[in-house]
Amino acid sequence: MPRHLKTPVPAAQVTAARADVAERVRVILDDIRERGDDAVRGYSQKFDNWSPESFRLAPDEIRRIVSRVPDTVLDDIRFVQRQVRTFAQAQRDALADIEIETLPGVRLGHRHIPVSGAGAYVPGGRYPLTASAHMTIVTAKVAGVPRVAACTPPIHGEIPAATVAAMHLAGADEIYLLGGVQAVAALAVGTETVPRVPMIAGPGNAYVAEAKRQLFGEVGIDLFAGPTEILVIADEHADPFVVAVDLLSQAEHGPDSPAVLVTTSEELGREVERHVERLLPGMPTRDFAEPAWRDHGEIVVADTLDEAFGIADAYASEHVEVLTENPRQALEKMRDYGALFLGEGTCVSYGDKVIGTNHVLPTRGAARYTGGLWVGKYLKTVTYQEVTDTASAALLGEVCGRAARVELFEGHARSGDVRAAKYGNGTLPWNEEGAA
Repeated sequence: MPRHLKTPVPAAQVTAARADVAERVRVILDDIRERGDDAVRGYSQKFDNWSPESFRLAPDEIRRIVSRVPDTVLDDIRFVQRQVRTFAQAQRDALADIEIETLPGVRLGHRHIPVSGAGAYVPGGRYPLTASAHMTIVTAKVAGVPRVAACTPPIHGEIPAATVAAMHLAGADEIYLLGGVQAVAALAVGTETVPRVPMIAGPGNAYVAEAKRQLFGEVGIDLFAGPTEILVIADEHADPFVVAVDLLSQAEHGPDSPAVLVTTSEELGREVERHVERLLPGMPTRDFAEPAWRDHGEIVVADTLDEAFGIADAYASEHVEVLTENPRQALEKMRDYGALFLGEGTCVSYGDKVIGTNHVLPTRGAARYTGGLWVGKYLKTVTYQEVTDTASAALLGEVCGRAARVELFEGHARSGDVRAAKYGNGTLPWNEEGAA
């Protein structure tokens, strides 16, 4: 049986906090629906101390901002975007349109059509999260989305130049310096100056994630991507120092970011906890990492590696790092995760920043039913049908008539009857004229 060396705060406490967030978000969304730009501007001023003449950056403003970014930063942005684009393009190339003939003259097919527009939310606030621009905008453009409207908040009242550069280089068609619930709402419902989009993608804090949840249905969303999660599976062969560093690498995202260790070695678990407590005081991001570890950190000891894999699946964590003697076992043993990071040579931070897979991933158990953001999220797979052979049209009409009447759908049945009669030279008993 698994046993905890460290437990998180009670679930009821987390649930209460989420309920408070949901109510705050509902009020903001209702206000923006009613008052549009005026409400957006008011919330931007309140939460970000930001109320420019226009939230949208003009092309000349973008050029001036990008020109201030150091060349090394721009080079690194281009490098990472090449990695993301290469992987996304391989995914897109794997999605083929199809057409098959199931009966003579009966052709069925599907096409992958990009959505007409997408809103890309690039988080900011405290950190300039340039990498989220790569993940949301580059991927949308590889999918073929013609209009990508991207939002990011100012940081302490200043323009995040590197983030704007990343958004521009990724191919954003519109860039708005606007953050939080007000940004997501403006994109989803539309205002006087922000045309609405059919879907929204991108990660964010608890408020952004809740806004996407409440708006889902009115617009499409990529997935529920809330506060970052990490789960490390480690056996006795793992380096406890590396485990501790990797757990804290994600805890620094925010005070509500879970960091979980599942290990088959109690000795390793205790050593990891000692390293974490030693490293935390010296972290520049301690104000986030410390409460995240204190309130949401866990250490679970499993009896066997198979049990550890099962425990990890039950968490359905966003990021699962496998630091075991044979990490590729997880590919066969596990099924519920956002992304796997196999072996000490990789880490979750690679996925977040540089390696090329998408870092917008499911959180809060959503990995049980969905994967992360990829080109397919921006595509609608739509079908078409065509019948050109009269004998096949007659056959399908006969079967349709019988099948529809089993379900008591007489109107459906008659659509089939018409074709069975017309192409099979039959009659229509229910027709007053008695013929097709």
